[in-house]
Amino acid sequence: MKEGCLNTKPSALNPQPAASQQMCRTLEGVATVDHHVDVSSTVVVPANSSDDLNLIPPLNFAMVDNGIFRSGFPDSANFVFLQTLNLSSIIYLCPEPYPEANTEFLKSNGIKLFQFGIESHKEPFVNIPEDTIREALRIVLDVRNHPVLIHCNRGKHRTGCLVGCLRKLQRWCLSSVFDEYQRFAASKARVSDQRFMELFDVSSLKHLPMSFSCLKN
Repeated sequence: MKEGCLNTKPSALNPQPAASQQMCRTLEGVATVDHHVDVSSTVVVPANSSDDLNLIPPLNFAMVDNGIFRSGFPDSANFVFLQTLNLSSIIYLCPEPYPEANTEFLKSNGIKLFQFGIESHKEPFVNIPEDTIREALRIVLDVRNHPVLIHCNRGKHRTGCLVGCLRKLQRWCLSSVFDEYQRFAASKARVSDQRFMELFDVSSLKHLPMSFSCLKN
């Protein structure tokens, strides 16, 4: 990737590998965030809350695992909802600059941005960069970045491929990986995406610690 690594608030507690510096841009807000929030309890809002009408999730929003979420591109209408997640990080899988309004939201809520600029391509001209997906997975697997939201534009192809590769690390069978991908991609499902997930080699990531609820022993 062309982009370097930008971090507006360097931290000795969360150094980035040299390889990832060639693939991602990071931005960390100036505010602090509680990394020990029980995410599952924060999504529930009392039925009589005056704010419940403002809780609009982004397109294709779903929980992937404890502390990991996925969606399409969030806009300002989704900000109140995202605050209930107490996010620590966002993984953005598009090459376009992050909108100013979204960047300000991250800064005001102490949320780090990890950008992995994967170009959007339509079949048959598809080139998903395996090294970039691998580096993004390292961010996902680091619990210091949780709770984390993964998103691209529509939350279908790039996000679906990253989540599908995560599922392989969790030892899901391929049919289950494909079923989940197709639920989000629907009629836009791509054979090339599924082929990429099938061939993706997770062996170089198996040494990394994982503490997910869906991990099978």
